[in-house]
Amino acid sequence: MKASEAIRWGIIGCGDVTEKKSGPAYRQTEGFRLDAVMRRDRGKAEDYARRHGVPFATDRAEDLLENEALDAIYIATPPDSHMDYALRVAAAGKICCIEKPLTPTYEEGRRIVEAFRAKDLPLFVAYYRRYLPRFVKVKSLLDQGIIGAVRHVQWTYCAPAKASDVDAWRTDARIAPGGLFDDLASHGLDLLGYLLGEYQQVKGFALNQQGAYSAFDAVSACWTHASGATGMGTWNFGSAIYTDHVEIHGEKGRITFAVFAGVPVLLKTASHEECYHIPHPDPVQRYHVQAMADQLLRGKRHVSTGETALHTAWVMEEILTGAK
Repeated sequence: MKASEAIRWGIIGCGDVTEKKSGPAYRQTEGFRLDAVMRRDRGKAEDYARRHGVPFATDRAEDLLENEALDAIYIATPPDSHMDYALRVAAAGKICCIEKPLTPTYEEGRRIVEAFRAKDLPLFVAYYRRYLPRFVKVKSLLDQGIIGAVRHVQWTYCAPAKASDVDAWRTDARIAPGGLFDDLASHGLDLLGYLLGEYQQVKGFALNQQGAYSAFDAVSACWTHASGATGMGTWNFGSAIYTDHVEIHGEKGRITFAVFAGVPVLLKTASHEECYHIPHPDPVQRYHVQAMADQLLRGKRHVSTGETALHTAWVMEEILTGAK
């Protein structure tokens, strides 16, 4: 497409994630227009459209997929429906962005990626942390070699159980087999793959310690990166005290940060310590969506694609395989 042409988007699934995190970014990005939204509850779709200034709302996905006036579709539904909608978007010949995680299984993700590759259509996945300034800074520090060769990374994420976890789609094993691990850990594992290079060997274990819902609530894993660095992760959703802590250890120093918590990035070497306070943008998907426009209209490569998300799906599945 030419830079002078506006890309017209439709959203399938205008729920919570589209209210503040993503929907406003599609409307605010130069070269993008948000022209249509779909939700199975037509009243909620119409309410969303009215509040956000979207011209068209419907309860039928077909109304977006068959609409020749739309160039692109953003799929923001729970992950068990991603493959069905994505294959239909590819068949309709439209650009697509899919909410993370890509799919509940690697095989479903592979089918999506192959469908878009066969049609030579752009496919993006909303692992937007790759574009958040806080993590862009971490990548810059790593790329500059300030802590030298990376030796090891460790991520600990623990959170208290919440009543709202029960009966949510995120803890229904039919939709998200790994439970909150699927929803939350996918963000960090994708980010670490971006920062440190692709994963090579991955092993994991998963349990349901609380018995409060059908999905897993406790996961541990270890892995290696292509760079030679090793990694470990622990995610528990029934712990008393909230913890979100990442440590990247190098031959010359250490970088610490959090995937979700708003704590500073800390750099420590033998001769230097620095603290970086870097807030997130509003809306939080702003730079991710802007980068899609930069690729589609200006030819600048986006760094969160179907292929990169498929690699993350493989990592997630390898971790959960230890529980089967």
